[in-house]
Amino acid sequence: MDITVVVLAGGRGSRIGGDKALVQLGGRPLISYPLQAASDAGLEAVVVAKAATKLPPLDVPLFLEPDEPTHPLLGIVTALERYPAIIAIPCDMPFIQPQALVALAEMTDDVVTLWPGEPFPALYRSSVLPQLREAIRAGASVRSTQAQSSLAPAAITSMRPATQLAINTLSELAAAEEQLKRR
Repeated sequence: MDITVVVLAGGRGSRIGGDKALVQLGGRPLISYPLQAASDAGLEAVVVAKAATKLPPLDVPLFLEPDEPTHPLLGIVTALERYPAIIAIPCDMPFIQPQALVALAEMTDDVVTLWPGEPFPALYRSSVLPQLREAIRAGASVRSTQAQSSLAPAAITSMRPATQLAINTLSELAAAEEQLKRR
């Protein structure tokens, strides 16, 4: 498979107090979870972040995106300029399963989300770069960009999330700690 998992870490993390990639969950940095899922799935992984983003030591390549705008689409575009196809996943999705990444990697559509209505994780092929660049210029969100008829993603409806998708707040972090304890 010529698919690279791209862990997006260029956001501000303002809702969780900043430095989201470094936030500890179960004694590990939050970013380590999607990176481990990619490794367990047998997929190459990279991180895309801003130059000022604080990150733990990484054993995968790091690509820097421009400082502005602060937008997940910028990380996706930055990665698609280097790779023909990517699976974009934010650094705040610790419960993503390796088999979910494999399912995305096996898809042949240009844009595929794992769950209908959820923008991440998602497969993107470089053929959609022009639409993504235009969406950045227009200030469109990932969700609204995916809703465009030209980009409307296919979705893998057979895989339902077993737990919360992303950790954006301290209360979600506390809930994730409880989920880890129950595992």
